[in-house]
Amino acid sequence: MSLSVFYRGTKVKFGFRLSQRRLLSLAGLGVFVTLAVVKPWEYSGVDPELARQTISKEQIALAAQEAAVLELKDQTEKKLTAMTIYLGEMQSQMRRLDALGQRLAQVAELDNGEFDFSEGPMAVGGPEAAITDAPEVRVEDLLQNIDGMLGKLSEKQKQLAILESVMMSHHISAESFVAGRPIESGWLSSQYGVRKDPFNGNPAMHKGLDFASLEANAGVYATGAGVVTWSGERYGYGKLIEIDHGAGLKTRYGHCDELLVEEGDVVTRGQQIAVLGNTGRSTGPHVHYEVLRNNKQIDPYKYVYRDAN
Repeated sequence: MSLSVFYRGTKVKFGFRLSQRRLLSLAGLGVFVTLAVVKPWEYSGVDPELARQTISKEQIALAAQEAAVLELKDQTEKKLTAMTIYLGEMQSQMRRLDALGQRLAQVAELDNGEFDFSEGPMAVGGPEAAITDAPEVRVEDLLQNIDGMLGKLSEKQKQLAILESVMMSHHISAESFVAGRPIESGWLSSQYGVRKDPFNGNPAMHKGLDFASLEANAGVYATGAGVVTWSGERYGYGKLIEIDHGAGLKTRYGHCDELLVEEGDVVTRGQQIAVLGNTGRSTGPHVHYEVLRNNKQIDPYKYVYRDAN
């Protein structure tokens, strides 16, 4: 087998003949050159190192996203647990309102069933163990319980407001005028207003008057007639008595050593309600005396030094 090529032009004419041997040699040379250029034996896919780096970056990003989701889940669970605990505290306050309302109704001799505070506690509340032991909380159930609790609170507040009006009219309206000091003997140890905090030395607002006494078992006395709305421990105040005098006026007596009245008791001006003490955030035996108008502390000075008559 041979290959003959002829070319004839206007001025040029040539031709050559390839034998079978030369033709095979040229074909082999072409294949060799092609293989040398293409290099099919070399891997032409993805660079392994580049692929490893890319995968590593993706893994880091996924780990960060997973950590963010876990953090969000943890924060949400903590907030739900905190809301559940707060709901439990609201339930406790509901029980206090029930007890107070029941005592007020008995004192006012309103036993016709119009003021019924004997309803059992609602089936809600927070965990009684550590926060870590809190049960799983469903958001829907929690919101439903909160709505129910708010409705109950609103109803009981209305009942207590009516009871307060009855109590003020029937029992203590003539003596609810607030006047005088909450102690018989002693001295004014701290004024109302900005002062240096006795614990950290920083400027702080003092929302009451402090009356100190060195008399053993000195008494604390109500400065006006009213209904006891708090008798127990309260943060910062230690053992505290709070009296509602009606018309938006209340008085508080803090840091007591012993409490002599209970919530719902009707007291008169000058009645001993506690023993002066040093409980709570206190540096010595005294009574912290506050006057509140519409639940906001005001300067008690003008009430302390006005004529009770």
